[in-house]
Amino acid sequence: MPVDCRPTRPCQDGTVPYPSPPDHAEPTPGPGVAEPPEAWPTGRLLSAAARRVERAWDAYLAQWSLSHASLPVLAVLAGGGHSQREIADHLGVTEQTTSRIIAGLERSGYVRRSPHPDDRRRHIVEITGEGYGALTALNVPDAIAGLVTHDLDDAELADLRRLLIRFLG
Repeated sequence: MPVDCRPTRPCQDGTVPYPSPPDHAEPTPGPGVAEPPEAWPTGRLLSAAARRVERAWDAYLAQWSLSHASLPVLAVLAGGGHSQREIADHLGVTEQTTSRIIAGLERSGYVRRSPHPDDRRRHIVEITGEGYGALTALNVPDAIAGLVTHDLDDAELADLRRLLIRFLG
């Protein structure tokens, strides 16, 4: 039988789930609050770095009415038209997510939907000339990397790349 144990009251077995602070204790910030990055654990550093990259990348992509989620859809479609399900499967996301992304890309003029030749219930999504143009404009790796690594010198950037490749390898 599971023990009912909630933070607001003692557990059924009489234990207290979280110790109460002593009456005389001064309030202290929780772990990581207002600590400099040098004091953060590695996982938090990686998470913060990923968020920084994502924010910079999204701001850059917004110039083309794109996001980090919509760009991979364009990249998939650059190889030819696909059904929404095929795109979702290829990217490992839900069809609902894919549908929202495709709708935004369609509003921006980057993709078009046309009836599937073999199944009237389905559509084929294809990239447009404007979609190819956006992909071409965004295919500038040095400019993209510079969005978040501009504070690093060449040696630091080489070290970062080496460590990331090792980490991901």
